Amino acid sequence: MKRAVVGMSGGVDSSVAAHLLKKSGYSVHGVSFILYESRMRQHFGSAPCCSIASVNDAADTARALGVEHRTIDLRDEFMAQVIEPFVAAYSKGLTPNPCILCNMRIKFPYLLKAAKELGADVISTGHYAQVEHSSTKLTIADIEVSAGSALKKGIDEKKDQSYVLYGMQQEELLCLNLPLGSMKKSDVRKLADDLGLPAARRPESQEICFVEGRNYLSLVEAAAEDTEGPMIQILTGKELGRHKGIHRYTIGQRKRLGIESLEPMFVARIDPKDNAVYVGPRETAMMREFSVSSINWLVEIPSGLHERRGSFRAFVKVRSTMKEQPATITVQASDSAKVVFDEPQWAPAPGQSAVFYVGDIVAGGGFIDQMRF
Repeated sequence: MKRAVVGMSGGVDSSVAAHLLKKSGYSVHGVSFILYESRMRQHFGSAPCCSIASVNDAADTARALGVEHRTIDLRDEFMAQVIEPFVAAYSKGLTPNPCILCNMRIKFPYLLKAAKELGADVISTGHYAQVEHSSTKLTIADIEVSAGSALKKGIDEKKDQSYVLYGMQQEELLCLNLPLGSMKKSDVRKLADDLGLPAARRPESQEICFVEGRNYLSLVEAAAEDTEGPMIQILTGKELGRHKGIHRYTIGQRKRLGIESLEPMFVARIDPKDNAVYVGPRETAMMREFSVSSINWLVEIPSGLHERRGSFRAFVKVRSTMKEQPATITVQASDSAKVVFDEPQWAPAPGQSAVFYVGDIVAGGGFIDQMRF
């Protein structure tokens, strides 16, 4: 019998994924990571993802499903690989996505490690995305290339999570099974209800899963210095007020600016070098062109494309909740590129990830690091 290692968070999605794998004939071994750092309780709130309480929920679900379960303590690794970089990024005026860092540096590397230790054939989670293991072909720069094990969008457009998985490595994709990628969230919730799973009525986790609401601000402020600087109207150059630290702001932000204006103002640019926050009308936070670094390619890039700075067409997302938009991607080096949207898009921000789609296949993605003003 084949064995599957399933990352179980205690939530409804991973619980149903474990059930579906067992139903399809796998011997399922649930693995839960303790990621919650108790010394940060004042910032995280009472019930973050992957706390001891949620791990206990996962253990209850495993018992209800009749599958094995183990817990791995990764609090130190999570602090070093996710939380500390998250705080440091905000201190530099960036807008990071910790879920991407967690998937890239913690969740899937340690699931794969557990699978190797247990001699498992498959790793799995409750993510809404799909993996196609046949040799998928697609066209980039008018050249047919191979995607190997291809990461694809889930069929539920509202829940698709392929965006946060672009950092996966081929070794991880090769043994990845995502049972929920071909399901709607409503059907998953109903199935959990029908099965009487403990997680059936558990609320959805937040976008930043280890904090509640805007508590991430207190998490950042506890480590960042409140360094006062100018808040400048980007169109006129006029100083409108003073801010108390660039870590308090992100591109596109409208509320909590602390300035008076006859028209709505949005954060349009953050300049860490001059410790300045630039604000302006809504259109000033629209952006068409930027560069991307630290790209992780999930498909084969045509030989020599970066050497001749070749371009290809794709659809690009800069936030998990946005609809991907048409763009031209110019490969500048093996791990960097320039993205030019056909039309300006709302508030791309340095530190966020830009993810490239060719059809419904994730071609790759990286971090936004320079904007064209």
